[in-house]
Amino acid sequence: MSEQELYGYRFEEIEVGMSATFGKTITEADILAFAGVSGDINPSHINEEFAQTTRMKTRVAHGMLTASLVSAILGCKLPGPGCLYVNQTSNFRKPVFPGDTVNARVEVTGLRPDKNFVDFETTCHVGDKLVMDGSAITWVPSIDT
Repeated sequence: MSEQELYGYRFEEIEVGMSATFGKTITEADILAFAGVSGDINPSHINEEFAQTTRMKTRVAHGMLTASLVSAILGCKLPGPGCLYVNQTSNFRKPVFPGDTVNARVEVTGLRPDKNFVDFETTCHVGDKLVMDGSAITWVPSIDT
């Protein structure tokens, strides 16, 4: 395994404008597993009969399940292994339904060398529909760390 695969990008290797993506179809199993792991067993996510009485008229995926796709990019692609989450904001614009394919994207918008912080714009789309946007900050190790 290469050093980049093991440690991801180092702070000095990152430039404003770099981006990475990750796509995933949200399955029934994903929703149930997320409910179990997170403890969020809101019936809007796991009980179709209940969900039919709600505003959406059917079950929706957890918003944080959608947001976690951003985490997958940051932790595995850009910056990748070795970075630490500092902050994330998420604005949930539209619901994600079981069976939807969510395409997450992060783009580097700023670098803060005094703290080794990298600022990101984050988005998630289902088709051409924006379902989540926001920002994230990660701490990224230096080449000499």
